[in-house]
Amino acid sequence: QREFIWTKKMATRKIARIAQNSAVFFQCDIQTRFKDLIFKMDHVVHTAKLMANTAKVLDIPLVVSEQYRKVLGETLPEIQECYPENPIIKEKFCFTMLSDEIREEFKKIEKNQVVLYGIEGHVCVQQTCLDLLEQGYDVFLLTDGISSQRPLDRSTALQRMRDSGAVLTTSESLIFELMQTSKHPLFKKMSPFVKEPRPEDQLSSL
Repeated sequence: QREFIWTKKMATRKIARIAQNSAVFFQCDIQTRFKDLIFKMDHVVHTAKLMANTAKVLDIPLVVSEQYRKVLGETLPEIQECYPENPIIKEKFCFTMLSDEIREEFKKIEKNQVVLYGIEGHVCVQQTCLDLLEQGYDVFLLTDGISSQRPLDRSTALQRMRDSGAVLTTSESLIFELMQTSKHPLFKKMSPFVKEPRPEDQLSSL
């Protein structure tokens, strides 16, 4: 018969829980050039629109990166239409979102939990995630909002990021965790966005 031993390590293990007043959304490179190249891009777009609306309703800062606009274009217009007032939008040339320019803006926000989604999962999203983890931030990855051109690249990146300390979740799960209760003052205003029909054939978690 096995005996279960409760260790101090178990008792003190950190559980990352998202909090509305600690969160910032990072949207990575969801640009026009990628529209027909990314695996299940419609899911990424749907999630990005949902999170932009969530940022607007719940008053959460939104940081948007666009990689080398001259070649890859701007963020898809249907996502831009959902933006809250005054999102932080910056062009970058390095793969991580933590360019010098974005880093300076990020410092001003003073949040310690980052919700990350976008493309490509195994390049810009992954490098952003690892940089944030190294700097001590909690990182929440939206598996329904991250993809790459090849499914294997996506799934391998998600596993690596999870193993490095990031939390895998979905947009809907995260939104309800942010609100915590149906008595949240903005629950009714948020509900129609959550109920919008999603693309069929969902992205897998890994």
